[in-house]
Amino acid sequence: MKTTNDEQMISDLLQTLQLNVLEAHNTQCPLDWKELDYIPRYNKLYYILNGEGWIKVGNKEFKPAPGQLCLMPAYMLQSYSTLSNRPYLKDWCHFTATIGPFDLFQWIGVPVCIDIKDNGEMAGLFRQLITLRENSAFIARLREKAVLLEIISRYLDQVPVRMLQHRTEELNRLNIIQNYVDQHLHTSISVEEMAGTIHLHPNYFITYFRKHFGTSPLKYVNRKRVEKAKLLLTTTPLSIKEIADQTGFKETNHFTKFFRKETSYSPTEYRSAFA
Repeated sequence: MKTTNDEQMISDLLQTLQLNVLEAHNTQCPLDWKELDYIPRYNKLYYILNGEGWIKVGNKEFKPAPGQLCLMPAYMLQSYSTLSNRPYLKDWCHFTATIGPFDLFQWIGVPVCIDIKDNGEMAGLFRQLITLRENSAFIARLREKAVLLEIISRYLDQVPVRMLQHRTEELNRLNIIQNYVDQHLHTSISVEEMAGTIHLHPNYFITYFRKHFGTSPLKYVNRKRVEKAKLLLTTTPLSIKEIADQTGFKETNHFTKFFRKETSYSPTEYRSAFA
């Protein structure tokens, strides 16, 4: 099936998705449950089990009903309150879902509230998430990410997902940078050359790059060189000199020192250990 540009961009974004659960609870909201016009730095999921209430995200108001799942994106103006003497009973969690330094839902648009097709399964997933969150074992941190990912996946599977229009151009620029680096790892890549791909002054480009990739251009290029070297060492019979050439090093000794500094292995040791 042919994918649209939006679908391809979203697919590319999700390759670097990082999830972090901050809170997860089952709560009977009090009668004074209310907060107006605030902007959280995290996403929220409300799974409504019973009761009545009101939420507002941006300039849109909602009255979620039992059996609905609501996703309230980070960095958006929000409000909530009770509507009667029957406040919500809800499962909920706070979480981050980041693509580099940005939240996933700063890039994509989805409905705030949806009807859940299988309430029993969704309730079970939230019970797992809440139980794992109460467990202090480190393995619980891994498992809670998997459960949250399943909840988000089911949400996205039920709704139309679109790239936010104002983000599409930004993502295209980032793709240009990434593609340029990937295609020129065998050469000496300068900040000036990278900046030129999207027509920015080098001084501004460094700030722009760090904002979007969370690191400096030099560190990013070095990381990509290491990734390519690891791949070539473990999947090809190329010599160390040939791999050095393909990752931008004219001298094998320089490549070997660089690789050891970045991985704590020499290229030969890495190949022996992981090939």
